[in-house]
Amino acid sequence: MQQYKKVAFYTLGCKLNFSETSTISRLFENAGFAKVDFEETPDILVINTCSVTENADKKCRQLVRRATKINPEVYVAVIGCYAQLKPEEIAQIPGVSLVLGANEKFNIVEHLEERDALASAATVKYDHIKQTNSFIPSHSMGDRTRSFLKVQDGCDYFCTFCTIPLARGKSRNASVAETLLEAEKIAQTAVKEVVLTGVNIGDFGQGGDENFFQLVKGLDTVQGIDRFRISSIEPNLLTDEIISFTLSEAERFVPHFHIPLQSGSNRLLKAMRRKYLRELYAERVAAIKSLRPDCCIGVDVIVGFPGETDEEFLETMDFLKDIDISYLHVFTYSERANTTAIKLGDPVPQAIRKQRSQQLHILSEKKKRAFYEQNIGTQRTVLFEAEEENGMMLGFTENYIKVKVPFDASLVNTLQPITLTEIDRDGVMKCELLVTA
Repeated sequence: MQQYKKVAFYTLGCKLNFSETSTISRLFENAGFAKVDFEETPDILVINTCSVTENADKKCRQLVRRATKINPEVYVAVIGCYAQLKPEEIAQIPGVSLVLGANEKFNIVEHLEERDALASAATVKYDHIKQTNSFIPSHSMGDRTRSFLKVQDGCDYFCTFCTIPLARGKSRNASVAETLLEAEKIAQTAVKEVVLTGVNIGDFGQGGDENFFQLVKGLDTVQGIDRFRISSIEPNLLTDEIISFTLSEAERFVPHFHIPLQSGSNRLLKAMRRKYLRELYAERVAAIKSLRPDCCIGVDVIVGFPGETDEEFLETMDFLKDIDISYLHVFTYSERANTTAIKLGDPVPQAIRKQRSQQLHILSEKKKRAFYEQNIGTQRTVLFEAEEENGMMLGFTENYIKVKVPFDASLVNTLQPITLTEIDRDGVMKCELLVTA
């Protein structure tokens, strides 16, 4: 593969994909390839795809088209969830050279070296998802401020709307000890914050000898990392001991949870095959707020699930209004092949889905503003980022409040004590830096 010298990467989708792309990029660099940006005429382009969005095919085709305009001879390799779900479909996209499924993506360099230079059609390598059992610890690099640490992969839940078990396989992870070793690699860098990522991270251990709580306790002892943030955890797996430890005892875990809800209607939760009812969700939120009223709680919600009535949507709206959460991630339901939900019938018209999504986005802004207002006048610690916007720099407090101050290069990737003062017109908090001795 000596004719290929420069490789670029493009990642679609979740934080887990970003952590895996970063690990794969290090495999290329260790093999002697130079990592370049998408626009820098790469010899190889690796596209790490997502299956959550309905337009995965469209995005993939657009990227391949852009890449071949930059370099007509570019070698395009497509990996990720979409590549596992529809490998033969991707192989038909003009310009694609290689398609690798879930089991093969971390062997991509070897597959490049094996390629027949005379082959005209794309090479496709994938196994049935039931044969996908390996777990490769991964973490993202390149951002000095934070790193995404992959602690788990796959899912055993099979919610009726979701294709991820078909794309990533069964729930699996490395041991606590192996995961701590990966975290210690990050600790040797300048990174200050680590975000724990996976498909269903609360399922760590899958009922075996180890569990997510033990992992959390172990990570809290890792020296050299100032903050750990839990990206997303199912409400039925967010136990009292995890809540109590992270909010009351831990030195490095921040007061921020992202807890998927999906619907405030118990009938729809059952139809989605979720493993809890709204009453448990409300209990989890109340338990968190009883310990840390300042804890930030984010929520995933799906609108337009098959059969969702006006009354059930209002049930979700009222439930979210009544509980003490901080922001929403709103997803409009989209029909996905090979899922149970698509067989339920009674689809919600697209116009109504859009209308309901808009209502939830408005509610999210109100919830976020109310949370920010509750924090005015409080002292926090901000981790500042490198980006500059109109002469300002941004950062996040431990409880996930976005703040801005005039740009100062000396503050980049530092933790600074501040007082939150007011909410600016753009919804970002202004703050005052506290002078420390």
